[in-house]
Amino acid sequence: MSVPVFDPAPPVAPSWTIDLEEKFPATNRFRIFSEKIYPILAKARNTLAPVAYCLDNGRKAIEPLWLLGATVLQFLERVPDRQAAEMISAHAGWNLALRRTGKEKPFEFSALHYFRDRLIQHEQSDLIFKEVRETLIEAGLIPPKSARRLDSTQMWGLVKQMSRLECMQESLRLALEEVAETAQAFGKPPFWSGLWESYVQNSGDYRLPAKVLRQRMDQAAADALRLLGWVKKLSDSSIAQGPKVRLLEQVLGEQFELSEGQAPRQWEAQPTGAVHNPHEPQAQWAAKGQGQNRKEHVGYKVQVAETVVSEQPVARGEPTRNFITQIITQPASQSDEKGMELVEEDHAAQSGGQPPAQWYVDAAYVSAQKIAEVQAQGSQLIGPAQPAPRKEGRYCAEDFTVQIQERHAVCPAGKTSTQCSHLEAQKNGRVHYRFEWSTHCHECSLREKCLGQGQKHRTLVVGQYHEYLQARRLEQKTAEFQDQCELRNALEGTVSELKRGHGMGRARYRGLAKVSLQNLVTGAACNIKRWIRRAQWEARQLCQGAPLVLPSG
Repeated sequence: MSVPVFDPAPPVAPSWTIDLEEKFPATNRFRIFSEKIYPILAKARNTLAPVAYCLDNGRKAIEPLWLLGATVLQFLERVPDRQAAEMISAHAGWNLALRRTGKEKPFEFSALHYFRDRLIQHEQSDLIFKEVRETLIEAGLIPPKSARRLDSTQMWGLVKQMSRLECMQESLRLALEEVAETAQAFGKPPFWSGLWESYVQNSGDYRLPAKVLRQRMDQAAADALRLLGWVKKLSDSSIAQGPKVRLLEQVLGEQFELSEGQAPRQWEAQPTGAVHNPHEPQAQWAAKGQGQNRKEHVGYKVQVAETVVSEQPVARGEPTRNFITQIITQPASQSDEKGMELVEEDHAAQSGGQPPAQWYVDAAYVSAQKIAEVQAQGSQLIGPAQPAPRKEGRYCAEDFTVQIQERHAVCPAGKTSTQCSHLEAQKNGRVHYRFEWSTHCHECSLREKCLGQGQKHRTLVVGQYHEYLQARRLEQKTAEFQDQCELRNALEGTVSELKRGHGMGRARYRGLAKVSLQNLVTGAACNIKRWIRRAQWEARQLCQGAPLVLPSG
């Protein structure tokens, strides 16, 4: 589609017969949106138009600025596509926010769906988030070197939770329907009618005894192998490369152990990252917490980082000074350490390689190597370290004093070991050090608390960055460090705001790319809302209730 002609300075107010000052005073959120956010949308439009639209191919597209603005407003107001299209054509506030006259031709709500696809296709999903963040930096609301706090949250995928049998049978149904279309020229194999009747025409009854359900699971595996074997023998290799056929092969391998010449044997547990619903294969199962606090979900993981501005106390009634700086969506099975790496990469690209003064995190992000890496960058990683594993109440690595450089360690009894071995793993190149106490343990009074059953002397294996972890475990016991860690806690409220106020707790779309777009626009909407509230508060403080005059232009 060809991009329409853009007016960089349209009317600030709609051409309706309304009293602007009465209906939209200076503290009205739509008026502030028009004054502060509309220029950001116009700037983003100038970036998007040359990339995602043609200059002239004979058909005029819907104005990208309106689609971009409607997308932001629908996340601010938390409305679906259909209602957003109605609001932009009939709501005075929305028209004022986007500087529409009210006479423009309305567009179908499906245009918002195609617009999001266009953003993803041209790798512009983060466009509005970055533009809002850059404007906040220019306005001094996001100090470039200010501290950051980081946390992750679970996000449910737009899927129905399925049992392993349901997932297997539904994968078979989708593959059969795909092969019925792609392999019409090859006829049907003898077993086709039975499979079609079992998996396409009929729905399974899952209220059967466990023994029967297990038999059906084994039968589904055998049927999948027959279908895949027939498809792979066809002369047209593209049929076997169909997305649903490949998905069936993946699900089969995740559910069963396959050995040539033997019947498939079901795994006791699925591997991490396994498909749980074939309609949304990128939504993964993950668990967080232990015991009663354990939470399981099928979906994604979202990393959220925001500024920590704490130089001055917030005045009574003053909105937050903190703004979201990064939102990274990742598969649910990826670790928080990997998520922090992605956040750091985005921050480095945005700040020109300058790290923040501090990263405030929880224990999931803290490791010996990560503490060392962050310190080498000239920053600090503030967060508690996980305690060392302690077996049967015996002494653990936390009770030993280790000095890697000097190659010696002191045990809880005060005895020093200088027997140190350098170990390097061939697979990943990680370095460890092994310390041994041989004759020291023979007559030691702490032997029972230190050695396991059948163990003659104590050994200790630590990583090359163990000293950083050792120092952190000592530091985190101090009151000063615990006070520092409390600065991270406010991020829990931000995550709650994103989930409860903007719907980030559940995906609105399917697929990692679309969910990432949802979260980035959600983050932009949250920042815009905070900015508008701050502008409202500043206007009330400045004018103390006096009416404001609408600025010209």
